[in-house]
Amino acid sequence: MKLLFTVLRVVIAAAIATAVIGQLAHTANLANQANPASVGFVVVNFFSFFTIDSNVASIVVLVAGAALVVRRVSPDPMLFTTVRAAVVTYMVTTGIVYNLLLRGIALPQGQTLAWSNEILHVIAPIYLLLDWLFAPGRVPLDWKRLWTILAFPIVWVVYTLVRGPLAIDGSTGANWYPYPFLNPATSPNGYLSVTFYVILIALVITAIGAGTIRISRGRTQSRLT
Repeated sequence: MKLLFTVLRVVIAAAIATAVIGQLAHTANLANQANPASVGFVVVNFFSFFTIDSNVASIVVLVAGAALVVRRVSPDPMLFTTVRAAVVTYMVTTGIVYNLLLRGIALPQGQTLAWSNEILHVIAPIYLLLDWLFAPGRVPLDWKRLWTILAFPIVWVVYTLVRGPLAIDGSTGANWYPYPFLNPATSPNGYLSVTFYVILIALVITAIGAGTIRISRGRTQSRLT
């Protein structure tokens, strides 16, 4: 089990890194062709996506997890397990939100790479969940860790809503938001719709985070170690 998950973690981390770098290079290249002065703005926008932030964090967690196994550290440190639980929560949320709310939304031709999209929004979330369920080394988390899991999404939402009105897309003159349901200008009822989606996603993240903690406190792990 340990050897299997060490290899899987390295392979998935490499796949995620390839997907992130490939999409970033593609996006920056398109921006450079359209307006070289906008590349910096586009790169900041790229790393303002919850999906990208979560996947980058996944790379760190997977590589660190593989290193812990190689170094024979068992069980996993509490700090690592807490961060891992948070990243699993974010990735599962990413998979659910994308596939339920964003998959059918048309984007400008050439803006996204299909293979990268599938890795970041489908393959990686599924693997992170399976890794949490079955990889050895996980330690039980107490319920107060849920606040730690919720900390980053809260900061990200505040950052997004504060930056949105200030981030002006030079090519369109419109405010830039990472997801259309967070943009009051394009939402059916403005900030009321935005508030609804923020609360809905907050509930989803809270539920998934609580489920992640509950799994850590179950008996599955003890049978695999």
